[in-house]
Amino acid sequence: MKRTLEEQRIEFSNQKFLATPLAGLIVWTIIGCIGVFSSDFIAVWAIFIGTGSIVYLGLFLSKFTGENFLDKSKPKNEFDTLFLFTAAQAILVYSIAIPFFLLDYSSLPLSVGILTGLMWLPFSWIIKHWVGIFHTLTRTISIVALWYLLPEYRFIAIPFTIVAIYIVTIIILNGRERIEYDTRQMV
Repeated sequence: MKRTLEEQRIEFSNQKFLATPLAGLIVWTIIGCIGVFSSDFIAVWAIFIGTGSIVYLGLFLSKFTGENFLDKSKPKNEFDTLFLFTAAQAILVYSIAIPFFLLDYSSLPLSVGILTGLMWLPFSWIIKHWVGIFHTLTRTISIVALWYLLPEYRFIAIPFTIVAIYIVTIIILNGRERIEYDTRQMV
């Protein structure tokens, strides 16, 4: 029986959504620690390599969170595909971050921090919950403010702020109510 788009949205929305935010939390924590203990040159590479590895770490963690992104036995869900497109969009925005970085290397935490967080906005629409809007807006406003207020600590303050926002986001995701679907509507 073919599932409607609304049924697929509900199915997608009822997932845990822990693997990817946990991956982001871990990677940005490492980036922040590298910012504390290493040169800006090393911190730049940590941002490029670290943020590029979030998806792979998320795939690995999904096996332990019960989400198992690579499970081929799960039925196809159009919202999984849409979410992958939003992730690809976040990767493509490096085309903005790299030229800006070449002009001012300290722009990297600002541009990558904001641009990779934009995928949370459509996520909010998909699951019909405010958590993604909170994540994107808080992340964007905080990063811009810190970039101006703490220019000498951009490679430290911005990553750890992203970590704090991930912690709050994970708590919200964990506490949100799942959508119940009346199976009588399917008959």
